[in-house]
Amino acid sequence: MQFIRPGFLSITWLNWVSCRRSTPLSSAKERMIARAAREIAPGMVVNLGIGLPTRVVNHLAADFPVCLHTENGLAGIGPALPPEQADRNLIDAGGGYVSTVPGSAFFDSATSFAMVRSGRLDLTMLGAFEVGANGDLANWKIPGKFSPGAGGGIELAQKARRVVVLTTHTDRAGNPKLKAECALPLTARGCVARIFTDLAVIDVSPQGFVLAETAKGVSAAEVAEATGAPLIRPDTDLPAF
Repeated sequence: MQFIRPGFLSITWLNWVSCRRSTPLSSAKERMIARAAREIAPGMVVNLGIGLPTRVVNHLAADFPVCLHTENGLAGIGPALPPEQADRNLIDAGGGYVSTVPGSAFFDSATSFAMVRSGRLDLTMLGAFEVGANGDLANWKIPGKFSPGAGGGIELAQKARRVVVLTTHTDRAGNPKLKAECALPLTARGCVARIFTDLAVIDVSPQGFVLAETAKGVSAAEVAEATGAPLIRPDTDLPAF
């Protein structure tokens, strides 16, 4: 059976998104995504945001007991599929082709956002342009560049019980994404609990950024140098991922 939802964008655009989604990631990014997948506990209801978070599903065991949610109307997401294997009516919020699992449910966006607004998401994983040391999140607009709008990120960031971010530690120009204060328009204030980057795992505390883990081969000093805010570094040895 085919499930077609109103308001889908053109097949041409979907193919473009799928090509971008299929681009191979660096080993550092793959390690980051695999580490972030370990944040998901059995029995959780989890939303995977657009971008790097959508790849988390591919690092979960096929029989892992989790309900993955996408705000465009699906609960129960299986692994991402290449275009030649996909049902083109089944996409996630970023336009990537997905599969279903036994028990998957389809619903309209009003029902989907009722789930979000009523606090039924245990965890949401989002991308970021910037994260402030107080947990502020900016992930929807860079002034002067095209943006399709804030989408569901604002409500996900405000209403999920726990918000974590997956992002590269710096932008393409080498500028820190983790900053004392966000300079870009905010998605939500004080919402981020943990950040996964290609260099480290960093927690957000009342005192600011706290280094929790480092990537293999990356020192705490290197993480601190790439961070645009003071970084609290424990005295003990940190685990590496």
